[in-house]
Amino acid sequence: MRLLKRFLQRLLIFGLGIISVWLIVFVVFEFADQRLPWILALAATYGVAAYIILPRVVRMGLKILQRKRVPRYTITGDGLPGDPVNLALIGTLQQLHTAFATAGWSEADRLGLASSWRMVRAFVLNSPYPTAPFSTLYLFGRGQDIGFQKAIDDSPRKRHHIRFWALDIALAEATWGTAKFWLNTDRPPDNAHVYWVGAGTKDTGFSLTQLTFQITHATDSDTNAERDFIIAELRKNRVIGDVSQFQAGQHIEHINHYITDGEITLANLEVDV
Repeated sequence: MRLLKRFLQRLLIFGLGIISVWLIVFVVFEFADQRLPWILALAATYGVAAYIILPRVVRMGLKILQRKRVPRYTITGDGLPGDPVNLALIGTLQQLHTAFATAGWSEADRLGLASSWRMVRAFVLNSPYPTAPFSTLYLFGRGQDIGFQKAIDDSPRKRHHIRFWALDIALAEATWGTAKFWLNTDRPPDNAHVYWVGAGTKDTGFSLTQLTFQITHATDSDTNAERDFIIAELRKNRVIGDVSQFQAGQHIEHINHYITDGEITLANLEVDV
C-alpha cells in the first residue's frame, strides 16, 4: 500500500511537471511570441514562469507529498526549506536594536515596491545600500519580525545578515523540543522580554532559486561559520553575555544547499536602554 501511494504521488508530480512545461512553452511563450519581439517574449515568459507558474506548481507538489515537517529551518514563500535557524538572543526589541547598532549593523528596510527597486538598482550598479531589504522567510507561521545586516566592501551584493522572529519565553520553555515550539504563531508585544530566534547567513553574490529560478542573492553554504561570526561581532562589542548551544530538532547535516551542525547558539543581550 505504501509503495502504491508513493508511486501515485510521483506520478502526480510527473504530471504536474509535464503540465507546467506545456503551459510555459506552448501557451505563455507562444502567446507572447505572437505579440512581442522574440527577446521580449522570452523575458516575459521567464517572468511569468519564475514568479507565477512555477511557485504555484511547487506548492501543489508539496501538498501532494504532504511535507509537514517540524522545521529547524525557515520556509520560503514557495514552501521550500530556507535558511537554517542557528542563533537565539534573549531580550527586548530595543535591546536587540541597540546591540546590533553598537556592533555596526544596520536594520533592513521593509520589503516594498520602493525598497525593491532601490535594491535592484544598487545591485546592478554595485552602489552602497546599507539598509537593503530582505526577501521574506517564514517561521512560526509569519515572516521575519526584524532583520539586520553588515555590508561587505560597501557592496549590496555581499553582506552578513540575519532575520529574527520573536518568541514568548514562557511558551518556548514549556514547548522546547516539541512541535508546538515551531508551530506557534503568536507574536509577543514589542516591549516584551523574549527569545529572538534568528537565521543568519552570508550573501556572496547573484544566484537563481532552486526549482523556480527566481533572481536572488547567492549565499555561503557554511551557516555555522556565519553564526560564529555574528556571535563574535556581538561579543567584541560586549553586548551579549555567556553563550550556550542547543540542538534544533532532529540532527540533519544538509538543509537545502546549506551545511549546518544543527546547533542554535543562545545568549542574553546585555545592553542598557
